[in-house]
Amino acid sequence: SEAKPPKEETPKGLSPVRAKKTPSPADAERRKLRPGSGGEKPPEEPPFTYQLKAVPLKFVKEMKDIVLKESESVGSSAIFEVLISPSTAITSWMKDGSNIRESPKHKFIADGKDRKLHIIDVQLSDAGEYTCVLRLGNKEKTSTAKLIVEGI
Repeated sequence: SEAKPPKEETPKGLSPVRAKKTPSPADAERRKLRPGSGGEKPPEEPPFTYQLKAVPLKFVKEMKDIVLKESESVGSSAIFEVLISPSTAITSWMKDGSNIRESPKHKFIADGKDRKLHIIDVQLSDAGEYTCVLRLGNKEKTSTAKLIVEGI
């Protein structure tokens, strides 16, 4: 008899299944007032559509030139860094207009909005103009900086 008490005597809150199916007016009020529910609209919708329109593709922080002295730089590494928005954008890297592939020489590091190009074991031949290309959908932005290796 304990498993199925008559409906009238069920103390409030002991039978969640029934409470869910037929919410009392008080429950409905509470649900309506929940912050973030956005009234009649489903809560998932406004922020999402808003976000699609509102996020411009951009470099929050652009690349900066790196200047190394040849005597010190050979064998050391250089890191170009950008901060992008939104983090879903795709970044690729170029040197003097040609795409760089990831290799033991070039490491690409993507951490959320933080994107880095790590040039390992810098040689004179690594000097040049480096570009980070940012793509999202059909939009594209670039940020360019130079790696300068100064001869002695």
